Amino acid sequence: MTRPLRLAVVGLGAISPYYLAAARRLPGWELTAVCDARAEALERVPGPVARFRDHRALLYRARPDALVVSVPNDVHLPLCRDALAAGVPVCVEKPLALTAAEGRVLVDLARRADVPLMTAFHRRYNAAVRTLARRTAGREIVSVRVRYLERIEEHLGGEDWYLDPARCGGGCVADNGPNALDLVRLLLGDLTVTGCAIRRDGHGVDRQAVIGLRGGAATASVELDWSYPGECKDLEVELAGGEVLRADMLDGHSGFKASLWHEYEAVLTEFAALVRGRVPAGPGAHGGLAALELVEAAYRCARPASGTIARPAAEAIARPAAQPSAAEVDR
Repeated sequence: MTRPLRLAVVGLGAISPYYLAAARRLPGWELTAVCDARAEALERVPGPVARFRDHRALLYRARPDALVVSVPNDVHLPLCRDALAAGVPVCVEKPLALTAAEGRVLVDLARRADVPLMTAFHRRYNAAVRTLARRTAGREIVSVRVRYLERIEEHLGGEDWYLDPARCGGGCVADNGPNALDLVRLLLGDLTVTGCAIRRDGHGVDRQAVIGLRGGAATASVELDWSYPGECKDLEVELAGGEVLRADMLDGHSGFKASLWHEYEAVLTEFAALVRGRVPAGPGAHGGLAALELVEAAYRCARPASGTIARPAAEAIARPAAQPSAAEVDR
């Protein structure tokens, strides 16, 4: 019988509970070590696991089979680089890195070291999204619309770095954008940014954005909002012939952020397959670098030399966000 893989988790912030719970539930993993600079965060982790204040000490002493990186965005590069250089497979929270240039460094290192590097786009593992993806497979898609709307202050979990553009990378485009853009890539493949409108607050944080995209003959839009009263995460696909399919990522999951439990369980299931070599382990698995490049293209598009914004995107962001649809893809 194949022994469980020894997993270490670095970064015990708002997202780590989902990884820790999934690692304990899945038979293919054994949680062996955690790391955080904060002693109080380490003390909150139950069970007989090794605890470290420095990730380099963890890599040297715990010698895990794989590493989850769940730290602020600006620390992804050095931490992932150290793990890959040590030959340890990495599953890193989105975004892969703070910039596309940093992402290329990590992808190149993973390729040269032949070590799996996976970006955890957890929304592609959502049950409703997977059902929609199956129903659209092989069919002609006319358009895709993704809405990713929330009030960010309700989701911080004490992690104020989200509201620091230097650490987050910008705001909703840099942090939520990769998840939403990955959903479009899941359905359409390679994408081109065709327009973008962004509204920022007085601190330079993106609070709202609409990104226009094209994938082959299909068009797409991604709507992001960090000032939305409540939460709405959904996906709408129009097929040739006029049929419209929808996936509500929150439907059927009662409780705040309850949908994340099954999504992160699926993330670690696929990560285990990558580590064991059971599925192709191309560097930057699931398009971590591609998402960063789309994010940077969106930022460039939102700052044209003329200072104007393409009218369709500007009008879209000016409209009040629609209420979530109760409809969902049939299971």
